[in-house]
Amino acid sequence: MTETLVQGIIDALGGSVGKEAIVFLISMIPILELRGALLVAGPLLGVPVGTAIPLCIIGNIIPVPFILLLITPVFNWMKGTRRLKPLVDKLEAKAMSKSDKIEKYEFWGLVLFVGIPLPGTGAWTGSLIAALLGIKFKKAFPAVILGICIATVIMWFISYVLLGGVQLVQ
Repeated sequence: MTETLVQGIIDALGGSVGKEAIVFLISMIPILELRGALLVAGPLLGVPVGTAIPLCIIGNIIPVPFILLLITPVFNWMKGTRRLKPLVDKLEAKAMSKSDKIEKYEFWGLVLFVGIPLPGTGAWTGSLIAALLGIKFKKAFPAVILGICIATVIMWFISYVLLGGVQLVQ
């Protein structure tokens, strides 16, 4: 599914924007985020690591404050509508099913949840869970940023070293 999504994005944008813009946009998309963007940047598009990493980090950070600060009021509004309530209930249930470690360890749980690149983890889901758990912005935001930095190192190694050959500096 994610391969099809990535290929669709590349096909849709490939002729109209540069490789760097594609990487940046992919890093902002839920599910793909920085992890998918670095995989696309290195092996698929050949974007130099020194360009790809800042684009991916910034793109992955942009949605975080909006999720942390606005998702609860938006979800509350959506729950007031008959058509959107089931969607919100489903999203909340899915997010909260992954919340046990974050709830128990708060800051460090959130850091690891965002930082360890496993399916269903990342900045979007981590921010959603933090907001639903009521973790304060001043604690959640730095935890998500630190998690993004950890994910960056892991995904750089996978994308540029393991899959792309050793390209430590460009």
